[in-house]
Amino acid sequence: MELFGVTKNELISYLNGQSKKLKNPISDRDIFSREIKISNLKKIDKLFNKGLNYYLDPKNIGKSKEESIFFRKTSFNAKLNIGAKRIVNKFEEEKISFSTLAKLSDLNIKRTLPVFKISDNPKKVSSEIKKNIKVDFFSKKKDYLNAFINVLADNNVLVFEFIEHHNTTEKANIEGFYLSPNVIVLKRSKYLSREIFTLAHELGHYLLNKEEIDDNVSDVVNFNELNDIERWCNDFAYYFLIGNFDDQLVKLEKASVFNDFHDEIIESISNNTHLSTISLYTRLLFNKQISPNDYNDVKENILIKIKDWEDEKKRIQEIEKAKAIDEGRKQIIPPAKAIISPLYKSTLQIAYNEGLVSEREFCLKMNIKPEKLDKYLI
Repeated sequence: MELFGVTKNELISYLNGQSKKLKNPISDRDIFSREIKISNLKKIDKLFNKGLNYYLDPKNIGKSKEESIFFRKTSFNAKLNIGAKRIVNKFEEEKISFSTLAKLSDLNIKRTLPVFKISDNPKKVSSEIKKNIKVDFFSKKKDYLNAFINVLADNNVLVFEFIEHHNTTEKANIEGFYLSPNVIVLKRSKYLSREIFTLAHELGHYLLNKEEIDDNVSDVVNFNELNDIERWCNDFAYYFLIGNFDDQLVKLEKASVFNDFHDEIIESISNNTHLSTISLYTRLLFNKQISPNDYNDVKENILIKIKDWEDEKKRIQEIEKAKAIDEGRKQIIPPAKAIISPLYKSTLQIAYNEGLVSEREFCLKMNIKPEKLDKYLI
């Protein structure tokens, strides 16, 4: 309860809210007595997701700062819901497990990149970091994201991506977070430009060595609403992704209806950097290269186009589904799989070969079927 920041009343309210058919609502006595029904313990675990053995273990539960960011920090850039706390707790445990396996396998995962301060110029830092973080550009955003994660792995930065399926209850209200010393976690986004920007933003937190959990990582924000660290990380992410194209952007005359708001140039820069067009116009606003009124009009038009694109995509999916039903076949949509960092994969491979993880554990962590094990041990 302390780990998740849940009070007694909140826990009881959650347990009773799981089912509207309870004739006898759960009370304090049902939970905070010397004995507890297994059925109630199972309901509790739906909240904390620890597994029943966790509550039966006689050892004292640790409350050290090493165990959780929730014991290291008291406030975050997000008002975390239960789904978010579950995700953060899950990857905190993954981080500890990874560090243990790396240590037992004699792997060197020490930091190779320097630590910076917010007094350092984020543009200059991005140029310096690119000497080590050299990400090959791919026109396909998914390929670029993979390449970005791979290069970070080469520098001992471990990136986890998690996917929330459409039927997930209590979805996590976060975009990404950084856990010291070397773990970045991303939420899969249907807008890959946003996920790429989130990765660059969390890399900023890593470079500052400032842990944080973020609920709305985007260059499309009011800069005045950001604290110094968030502003630095946003600026770093922008300069890291735009590279030399920033010179082209800052030389543009003030965007207006008379120059079509530099529509073609902005689109070209977006395609060559994977920064969204909205984020580029937001940067123009920050640079005072577009008026607030024009910015709002441009932003609204872009959002309308995005909605039209989403509606069209949904319409096509419904047509395909109806077609499959008419033809008497089941429409098979393969489940989405999270990107696996090569640093994580190689560490698990070594741990498996040294007998530190079982075949079942390896398959669970890699999210693969046992019959495909040999393929992942190459």
